Amino acid sequence: MESMPADKKPFISVLIPTLNAAKVLEGCLKSIDCQNYPRRKFEIIIADGGSTDRTLAIGKKYHARIFKNPLKTGESGKMVALRHARGELVALIDSDNILPDQDWFKKMVLPFTDLQILGSEPWEFTYRKKDPLITRYCALLGANDPYCFFVGNYDKKSVLSGKWTGLKIQSLKLRIRNRKIAKTSKKEWDFLKIKLENRILPTIGANGTVWRRDVLKRIAGGSHYLFDTDIPYLLAKEKPFYFAKVKTGIIHLYCQNFSDFYRKQTRRVKDFYYLEAKKQRQGTYQRQLTKQIYFIFSAVLVLPLVGQAVKGYLRKPDIAWFFHPWFCLATLWIYSTETFFSFFNKSQMARENWHQ
Repeated sequence: MESMPADKKPFISVLIPTLNAAKVLEGCLKSIDCQNYPRRKFEIIIADGGSTDRTLAIGKKYHARIFKNPLKTGESGKMVALRHARGELVALIDSDNILPDQDWFKKMVLPFTDLQILGSEPWEFTYRKKDPLITRYCALLGANDPYCFFVGNYDKKSVLSGKWTGLKIQSLKLRIRNRKIAKTSKKEWDFLKIKLENRILPTIGANGTVWRRDVLKRIAGGSHYLFDTDIPYLLAKEKPFYFAKVKTGIIHLYCQNFSDFYRKQTRRVKDFYYLEAKKQRQGTYQRQLTKQIYFIFSAVLVLPLVGQAVKGYLRKPDIAWFFHPWFCLATLWIYSTETFFSFFNKSQMARENWHQ
């Protein structure tokens, strides 16, 4: 990977929404603070939704700029943080993310030397044997929501498919680390330049995605919310654009246990229907009926899920694979019940007792 003179490195604003995130925030901020990147060249901005634990104290320990997020949600927090960002680039990092190595910033900003590229994102979730079972499962599957794997719009490398997405995305070229290496070699590449158009897109935007700040400012406009996975849709509606999938990972401490998984899945669906009804996410989510039916039948029949679990285990042995059927069944139940109840009551999930 080519180095860049310190005075030419872009200034990065790291945007982190929080709400009672003390359990995970220290690891997140420590991994940011120890980057091999000039400290004067990045800032940490925390938008807090009213934490009552040690979240704010931890943020101050790492010299974060802290602002209030009265609407409490992660999406509103990202918007609050963006308003105060000073960087040429902004990194959307959640409190339960950990940067996997000290050169992460260097790797993620490298694509921006290509002026066509508007954003960059890690191509995989970093797998660690020491992480909780559900976190390992998501890293192996390449998605936090198993439904995304079935419809193909996942955006991290999956052990099951061997790909970073199940969608057909136009790939322009590999940026080769050592230009003497033949283009057919994929061992030493830095990032993949892809073209995103106005169609069904991967769930790009969360967990370590970096954007040019002026792009986000323009897309967000005067909204109170910044929906990270909606950004590619809004950009592609204007015209096709270029994006980079970087050969690095991101650690996402998604869930400690099954109750956390159930709670976060429920929040995702409830919040979506609530905001869709308010026309705040209209046109940024495209339903895929055929693939939805495939997911439903796979979950109901169970055997296809067992087959996937065995396949995953043979490729990367971990007992987390054998919980794949349970996570899919739980997801189907949550999606089905919340969809049914949304016809009668579209409400946002309460954040009063929320915690990571």
